[in-house]
Amino acid sequence: MVQWKLAYHANCWGGLGGDAVGVTSITQLRYRTFGDMDRAFADIAAAGYAGVELFDGNLLDHSAAAMRKLLADSGLDLVATYAGGNFIFDDILPEELARVTRAAERAAELGAPHLVVGGGAKRFDGTREPDFHKLGAALDRVKDIADGMGLRAHYHPHLSTIVEGPAEVAKIFDLTAIDFCPDTAHLAAAGGDPAQLVRDHAKRITYVHLKGFQRDPFAFTPLDRGDVPTGPILQALKDVGFAGWVCTELDAWPDPAEGARLSMDYLNRAIAG
Repeated sequence: MVQWKLAYHANCWGGLGGDAVGVTSITQLRYRTFGDMDRAFADIAAAGYAGVELFDGNLLDHSAAAMRKLLADSGLDLVATYAGGNFIFDDILPEELARVTRAAERAAELGAPHLVVGGGAKRFDGTREPDFHKLGAALDRVKDIADGMGLRAHYHPHLSTIVEGPAEVAKIFDLTAIDFCPDTAHLAAAGGDPAQLVRDHAKRITYVHLKGFQRDPFAFTPLDRGDVPTGPILQALKDVGFAGWVCTELDAWPDPAEGARLSMDYLNRAIAG
């Protein structure tokens, strides 16, 4: 029997964005979902998930006491917080790491086991080879921050960053000691085979993002549909002996609660099978 615990990201309950003040003050720029986290937590719990992941902005919108109460009222565990940065520009890196530190401190205070970051900026005139080395070094500093707080740090390759497809994934994880959080939809959209990437990097994977993906028109979907079958990904996780939290996410869906239920229904069938 697989030793997985199922979580859901709260990013679907509103528009996705960041803090406008961050345009002129990097240290105040955080990811966030512009939505009602009380409703998100209630819907996620009702769908049968045991945990929740939050953007750093939504996490820090609440005091530790208020977030602790929200988690207790819903019966959910805080599994991870997600932060991001450019991570290749020397002058602003300390500001970005200060933001990551604030999110990590709050996550650790609330008992979360994981810290996830995305990033690696694409320059207007193209990526330079040293950018990968700067990103790798920054990710090692993120890992150090997380280690000091008892968190497990993960890098999440993402469309629109310098690490998207399989070659870039292999390159960056040769340059950093941080763990790999595969987002199955982003990897597929970048031309990768998520199941094969799970097998190739199994020793670096201790937390996973599952998401469906539709190529035309481009859209993220619940796990029971789309152009990238989730079954082989789950089989790969089973084959490599993955144990721990698996977080399903869906960036947008007309009815967020329905999207959460559709993916849970799929997982219940797939895991039982």
